[in-house]
Amino acid sequence: MSWTLFSAFLLACVLISITPGAGAINTMSNGMTYGVRRTLPSILGLQIGLAFQILVVGIGLGSLLAGSSLAFSIIKWAGVAYLVYLGVSKWRERAVAIRSDAANIRVSAGRRCLQSALVNATNPKATIFLVALLPQFVVADAPHGPQFMAMGMAMIGIDVIVMIGFATLSTLIARWLQTPRQQRAINRVFGGLFVGAAGLLAAYRHA
Repeated sequence: MSWTLFSAFLLACVLISITPGAGAINTMSNGMTYGVRRTLPSILGLQIGLAFQILVVGIGLGSLLAGSSLAFSIIKWAGVAYLVYLGVSKWRERAVAIRSDAANIRVSAGRRCLQSALVNATNPKATIFLVALLPQFVVADAPHGPQFMAMGMAMIGIDVIVMIGFATLSTLIARWLQTPRQQRAINRVFGGLFVGAAGLLAAYRHA
């Protein structure tokens, strides 16, 4: 892959990452509650889910998903249900003193990592998007495996940087949300955003 082509791919990755979606909502929600450092497991989970998506596309299953309405629908509605679950859980979350001590870590790092991985892994829209995007940057007469690996690593690296930025921004905002009433309000905002993301995913139609 030429540097010009790879530069175009990097730009596409940046635009994809900064576009608000379920992953960004998840990161900002965690950032407000746990701070940047303790949001890193959630960001790691998102990248595990993204790596899974890239692997699926790389080995050709993405094309199967793109061509099968049944497979698409099964994964889509699983993703919708999971986002709704996250939204309801966030809406009902109790207000506590934000990050005053370790006792405020209501969900373990491992569980948050798994939750975030599922956010990305159960998004068939992302799979379809990768099926459409990645082949545009693959050099046909060169080995495909190393190219998919390089693009995957670049995409994950950029997404990590962007998600850390989202977490940092949300942590700064959280400094102004100290009362229980303010915390309940922001929990319900993010709960609504998760459900909204589920609605957008539900509305997405298989081409």
